[in-house]
Amino acid sequence: MKDVTKLPQYQLDRRQTFMEHGFELFCSKSIDAVYLPDVAKASGHGIATLYRYFSTKAEFALAIAEWKWGEFFRENRSRRPNEGFEGKTAADMYAFFLDSFLNVYRKNKALLRFNQLFNVYIHSGEVPPETVERYRVLMKPITDFFHLLYERGKEDGTLRTDVPETEMLSVCVHLMLAAVTRYAVGLVYQPDGGFDDLKELDILKSMLYREFTTQQQ
Repeated sequence: MKDVTKLPQYQLDRRQTFMEHGFELFCSKSIDAVYLPDVAKASGHGIATLYRYFSTKAEFALAIAEWKWGEFFRENRSRRPNEGFEGKTAADMYAFFLDSFLNVYRKNKALLRFNQLFNVYIHSGEVPPETVERYRVLMKPITDFFHLLYERGKEDGTLRTDVPETEMLSVCVHLMLAAVTRYAVGLVYQPDGGFDDLKELDILKSMLYREFTTQQQ
């Protein structure tokens, strides 16, 4: 992937325009169904101009993932009561961790739709292994924060550290991410009288909180 740190501002703006249009096209169709010439046309530029910034669709899709998840991680970090959660328990940090999934659902459903399509795309066999690895590195803020709260749980006893860290992390991420994604793409039962999506997701959050903490929320 090209180093963008040295690009002049007008090139950064053009690169951003490509990513914005690519994000919209990927979310409205799918990554497999969209080609780079489609993005170039939607952006009002020729394909040769787009290729100056992104040489492959895999590189382009990863750049979009880095951009959108980077925005979310920065915004979510700003919700912290303080940088290191000083004065907070592991259970407090765990509640924040679970609520982060609800936060992305509340504020950026399109990112969840894109992420589902991106996960399908990177496991299609057409994406280079290094791109898959870069995506895994991109999601490290999730695992890094969970490790910090788990270690604090060993100290203050508010978290069930009798459950292995990797097992707890897997359960929480898979259940929460799967749930908010299904709600975001509309793959849920919708009764005639409607339903309260945030209330239902909050129930799942509360269930996981009770399962893995030693105190009641």
